[in-house]
Amino acid sequence: MALTVLKVKNAKPGRHVDGRGLCLVVKPSGSRTWVLRMQLNGQRRDYGMGSAYDVPLADARTAAAELRRRVRDGYDPVAERQKARRIIPSFETATRACHETLGDGWKDGHHSRWLSGFERHVFSRIGKKPVDRVDSACVVEVLSPIWLEIPETARRILQRIGVVLDFAHIKGWISGEVSLRSVRKGLPRQTEKAGHFIAMPYADVPELMTRLVAAAPTTGRDALRFTIYNAVRSNETRFAVWSEFDLDKAIWTIPGERMKARETHIVPLSLPVVALLRRRWNERTSDDGLVFSNSGKKPISDMTMTKLLRDDGITGVTVHGFRSAFADWAAETTAFPKEVVEKALAHKLPNRVEAAYRRTDFFEKRRDLMARWAAHLDTAPAEAVEATPMREAA
Repeated sequence: MALTVLKVKNAKPGRHVDGRGLCLVVKPSGSRTWVLRMQLNGQRRDYGMGSAYDVPLADARTAAAELRRRVRDGYDPVAERQKARRIIPSFETATRACHETLGDGWKDGHHSRWLSGFERHVFSRIGKKPVDRVDSACVVEVLSPIWLEIPETARRILQRIGVVLDFAHIKGWISGEVSLRSVRKGLPRQTEKAGHFIAMPYADVPELMTRLVAAAPTTGRDALRFTIYNAVRSNETRFAVWSEFDLDKAIWTIPGERMKARETHIVPLSLPVVALLRRRWNERTSDDGLVFSNSGKKPISDMTMTKLLRDDGITGVTVHGFRSAFADWAAETTAFPKEVVEKALAHKLPNRVEAAYRRTDFFEKRRDLMARWAAHLDTAPAEAVEATPMREAA
């Protein structure tokens, strides 16, 4: 029997059926609540329709009919309520959570570098935006200013944003997977091939080095000179600590976990490098801190050395490209065997059998090679330096 207004008023504790799933639930406390029972995806669920004191019988029937219609159209009241209660973090919060969760399995250098691109180029633009509102258009807006200026960094950031959005989807912060395949269609074509680092001609590097020496010393300038003298990767410089150096023996031992090939690399230091390090040693803040840091704790940005080049009007050339300049110089102006140069660059031999049998690291030959490279770098004519002084603002 369908309920009446009088039955609703006088109903005793229990469940009283009106019809088509609509029930009046009366509790011993006297509370009266409308409940609609329905099947959804094979499961029986009860949906609250409000208090009988506030919702008359006729209104409860109308509301029940409307809810049944919406459920047939795909509406899920429970999921919608859960979604409304769920707190969606900002993109920056989601990124840092992703970094903390996934970073345990990364190399130390990669773990520390991963956030730097976000902090410099992304968070200021979309960091405060809820992560579920970050779409391809937002990513295009973020990457547009740097897509052609620093293409390699821009590509890395695009890939890492995809990782963050996938992580947010797994965490339930984004209802569906976000595809970033259309992002590149909204950006100009990069003419530089992926992975290619533009190098300065080796004949021009001495002039740059002399200008760096002539300008007021800064941590960035010292780091750039050190990187070029040793033909190392910028991150090997940025994360170098004093405990890795033996200045009396002129040796720098880079542990395997900091190297791309995951093998310990011993670098023979030329005289200008030792002099540079002794000066910085006298200005150090700790005996085991970072060598190229104002505090000894926080490394310089991976863009610091690049900015020195850009501020001096040197466009296109990358810091990594100085390794290519070193290789070109060695090949064209010296008689050192290729394997000695490759070892100086900490390249792994592509032939595994050859690598297994070749135990030497050519250390003494590399010491001579790096001394010759340093001598080349210190040969710029004075008139060229005076004509193009290094900007003091760098």
